[in-house]
Amino acid sequence: MSNKMWGGRFASGPDALMEEINTSIDFDRHLFREDILASKAHAAMLAKQGIITAEDAGKIAQGLDKILGEIDAGTFDFKRALEDIHMNVESRLTELVGPAAGRLHTARSRNDQVATDFKLWVRSAIEDIDRALAAFQHALVEKALEHAGTVMPGLTHLQTAQPVTFGHHMLAYVEMIARDRGRFADARKRLNESPLGAAALAGTSFPIDREMTAQALGFDRPAANSLDAVSDRDFVLETLAAASIAAVHLSRLAEEIVIWTSPLTGLAKLSDKFTTGSSIMPQKRNPDAAELVRAKTGRIVGSLNAMLMVMKGLPLAYQKDMQEDKEGAMSALSALTLSITAMAGMVTDIQPDTARMKKAAGEGYATATDLADWLVRTLKLPFRDAHHVTGRIVAAASDSNLPLHRLPLDAMQKIEPRITRDVFEVLSVSSSVKSRTSFGGTAPKNVRMAAKRWQRKLDKGKE
Repeated sequence: MSNKMWGGRFASGPDALMEEINTSIDFDRHLFREDILASKAHAAMLAKQGIITAEDAGKIAQGLDKILGEIDAGTFDFKRALEDIHMNVESRLTELVGPAAGRLHTARSRNDQVATDFKLWVRSAIEDIDRALAAFQHALVEKALEHAGTVMPGLTHLQTAQPVTFGHHMLAYVEMIARDRGRFADARKRLNESPLGAAALAGTSFPIDREMTAQALGFDRPAANSLDAVSDRDFVLETLAAASIAAVHLSRLAEEIVIWTSPLTGLAKLSDKFTTGSSIMPQKRNPDAAELVRAKTGRIVGSLNAMLMVMKGLPLAYQKDMQEDKEGAMSALSALTLSITAMAGMVTDIQPDTARMKKAAGEGYATATDLADWLVRTLKLPFRDAHHVTGRIVAAASDSNLPLHRLPLDAMQKIEPRITRDVFEVLSVSSSVKSRTSFGGTAPKNVRMAAKRWQRKLDKGKE
């Protein structure tokens, strides 16, 4: 038996295997709200333009509202034989309102219909992600204010480099997330053109008003080219690209949390809220939430790569390949939203061991650069000469198994006779971080100012 929704050309129904590979209702059912919204806008426009009667448009709208209620209530019967959300809704609409339902598809194709629905869904997902990112930033800022003066080791190559503050470290992620939010905002801006009315690929001969449907659905304008409108999936690619970069940022912080909370470093602790135990080792406290955020990055980046491969060889216009645009993207954006929320929770929960952090900040001769800077400022040495002198002093301290600030003055003076006792004022980790007052530096007063500036900005964004 042919599919009654499109089967006039076909004398028999599809093979069971064809039906299995062709159906998309298992995942595009999530577009039900967008599909109904777009259909109501389309029906209202058709009536206004005199393409269908106001009576039929009224019946269609009422029927669509009933279907929405059924889906929300969990009583709607999704049929895999009807392939997708569009046919499932139209079939039920026919049962509810009769022949008027058949007029809804006038001047419309599933090609422009699905592009419109998915744009609406992605736009909504971007808005949800932005709210989650803003909450994450707020958690980071609060932690930065709390620990503006908490000294910790700053690392390069995962080796001790220079002392920084934990608050400064948190604010680094605030900046990253700000760029993520900018990328999502850019993606939202570019996707906000309506495909509805492009029909299959060439437009329609009916006197439709695409401006009306675009406005009704919150788009800025109709997409300008019918071929592009139905075959464009840049909005999926761009959103997944932004999601992938954001996920990488989350993964970087998740990795740091794993390192900080390891007994090998002991720099911070997570509570029972974000850790789990072992089935065999009773002493274990595993940072599983952070590890899972780190892992979900693979799913998100993989979804972007998969979508790029789907699109890379497709001629204009719509191809069935594009059915693969939804499942991976929906999974990826859902995973990202969950990961952001989990990271915000961990940032709020994590408690630095301030004493251990300060001790670790002084290990590995972390204030060597401060010594070199002192030699430049006080003795007027060229920086390269100061760098060389400092290297020799660090070697002497290492040979004596002493931290830099414990090396006797006479040992330093054997290398550079003009060094005075004043040098010890710059060799503590606290003095080091306090001295980093350049714009964007780690000085606690800088951190407090930057955190409060971000607080005001985030609070203003809520208005």
